[in-house]
Amino acid sequence: MALTVRIPSRPEQDSARGRTPSDPIGQARTHPPVQNRGVTASTSPALVGIAHGTSSAAGQAAVAGLMAAVALAEPTLHTALGYVDVQQPDAPSTLAALPAGVPAVVVPLLLSAGYHVYVDLTDAVAGEAAASARSVTMTEALGPDDRLIELLRERLDEVPLNADDSLVLAVAGSSDARAVAACRVVAERLSLAAGRDVALGFLSAARPRLACAVTIERIQRPGRRVVVSSYLLAPGFFQGLVEKAGADAVTAPLLLPTEPASPLLVAVVTDRYRNALTPTD
Repeated sequence: MALTVRIPSRPEQDSARGRTPSDPIGQARTHPPVQNRGVTASTSPALVGIAHGTSSAAGQAAVAGLMAAVALAEPTLHTALGYVDVQQPDAPSTLAALPAGVPAVVVPLLLSAGYHVYVDLTDAVAGEAAASARSVTMTEALGPDDRLIELLRERLDEVPLNADDSLVLAVAGSSDARAVAACRVVAERLSLAAGRDVALGFLSAARPRLACAVTIERIQRPGRRVVVSSYLLAPGFFQGLVEKAGADAVTAPLLLPTEPASPLLVAVVTDRYRNALTPTD
């Protein structure tokens, strides 16, 4: 039995997510299932992606599409998808359903290392390691990562962002101070990438709330268009809140069910997996 949990210890390695379930938004495109892919003779650790979960059909399809893309990128690995909230299978069930004796690397498909990583997934990993002879490792969350900043820039190009626009980064928010600090790191990196100031607005748990951040930008820079960059993984309840916060333009989340998952995001997931296989001092 072996248990390794690698979660960010420095604020700049974290980002924030909330715990609110998501509601249906938009139409979904179906993707092939990613559960129960074959295990190679070398018994490489399974790559287990654990997402938040959502009741949004569009969000469900978008996250399933991400894991389908990961499975295509790593065809020799056993891949599985589970959830920490709203959807089934949950994380403990997903781990327990893996073939006996196959080690596992859990990759949180979350932009933060907040409550779901530090509590829910940590407990699930520890429980599986205690209940079986399986070696279980958990990686860092997906963000912050410069490839995610590049994705944010690509979404802004779709708006597009004009030279005199005000820019606000929308994040889910967290009561975890480490996660809040990490959100500020993401905003700073986006500011450098975009070459302009970036305000920060939270959707839950922390302040300023997004609607307030948008209002402040209008007061401080009257007459300018306010653009909100959505730092959310997929469509759902929080993306709906972003779109209702009063901005002139809002970017799409990092994943959409109507387009393939970005190779940048797929690479973040697979790199988290591979880094977990590399011993550290």
